[in-house]
Amino acid sequence: MDYTYHYDSPLGRMTMASDGESLIGLWFDGQKYFADTLSPNHKELLLPVFEQTCRWLDAYFCGERPDFTPPLLMRTTPFRSMVWKELLNINYGETTTYGEIAAKIARESGLKQMSAQAVGGAVGHNAISIIIPCHRVVGSNGNLTGYAGGLDKKLWLLEKEKNQQHD
Repeated sequence: MDYTYHYDSPLGRMTMASDGESLIGLWFDGQKYFADTLSPNHKELLLPVFEQTCRWLDAYFCGERPDFTPPLLMRTTPFRSMVWKELLNINYGETTTYGEIAAKIARESGLKQMSAQAVGGAVGHNAISIIIPCHRVVGSNGNLTGYAGGLDKKLWLLEKEKNQQHD
């Protein structure tokens, strides 16, 4: 059984999902690919993992760098999981490119190269927004490219982190 709970962020309402133990989803309501890892049979219930996620989000939106991560479960393909795990290595307030992620995964996998577009597709389907920081991935020239929650939210998150780095 899957469970949901809601969080009101400065950027709008968010829905979180859990299998009962781990966080399996965190989406801005109405975003692209909303709830795509959530079972159609689910119920709303406040669980310990949701309380942890709310504490993490409260800290993040108050300008703090959370010193913990709620338990995460990536319900996805092995390739997307590899990309999403790489996103967790992007430091607060920093960005990387799809090409840099592709090159790193290719090296670690013993491949000559990997498609930045394939990485972009995996990043775009990230089911755990903000905590798995897909907003920190930009185009090769530094341009803001797609964000399932909307480019306005991506810009807001990046600016917030950039400004907090200097406090």
